[in-house]
Amino acid sequence: MGFNFVAVEGVVGVGKSPVVERLAERLEAHTVREEWGENPFLRSFYDGRPGAAFQAELFFLLSRYRQQQELVQRRLFDQCTISDYVFERSKLFAYLNLEDSELLIYEKLYALLAEGVPRPDLVVYLQAPTEVLMKRIRQRGRPEESHLSPEYLGEVNRAYNHYFFHYTQTPLLVVNTAEVDFVKHAEDLDDLVKQIRQMGKGTQYYVPLSRH
Repeated sequence: MGFNFVAVEGVVGVGKSPVVERLAERLEAHTVREEWGENPFLRSFYDGRPGAAFQAELFFLLSRYRQQQELVQRRLFDQCTISDYVFERSKLFAYLNLEDSELLIYEKLYALLAEGVPRPDLVVYLQAPTEVLMKRIRQRGRPEESHLSPEYLGEVNRAYNHYFFHYTQTPLLVVNTAEVDFVKHAEDLDDLVKQIRQMGKGTQYYVPLSRH
């Protein structure tokens, strides 16, 4: 495989974490995982406290930047690395959650930090319709996800789809996950690994065959 740094992205509920885990096992890769649970401002954000969104997004931005810098310092290319986010995720959520006055400050800091962030060799975007994402979220029943409304999730999903529809920075593999389960069916993961190995330049769309 000609990719040393792969970033896997997708909206909550799409099954990104298990895909990253299994790809890392299959490709003997080092993983970089977002420190989602360590953000001390999330609860206040979910409770709708004024200013909490700005604090939460700044914490995520700086946390992601630190992780990316650690990658560079330990020599990214010594081993295949799989990240469970792209750095641009920060900006996507900032535009969804921040006030215009907050965005002015956020954008200046983001532009400053983004210059020093390594670019992936390949981005894998896992997508699914909002109703499928909502169903998966309800099935797994995580307390921290109970606040998510179909309206907000739909907003996030539209923002992701719009962003990746116009994405040209790196090779991009768009994977429709609506009919597959990469956790329960090893064959689905085998096919995904095959698609990744065959990736060239530009954007490719992959619709796996349902085995159910």
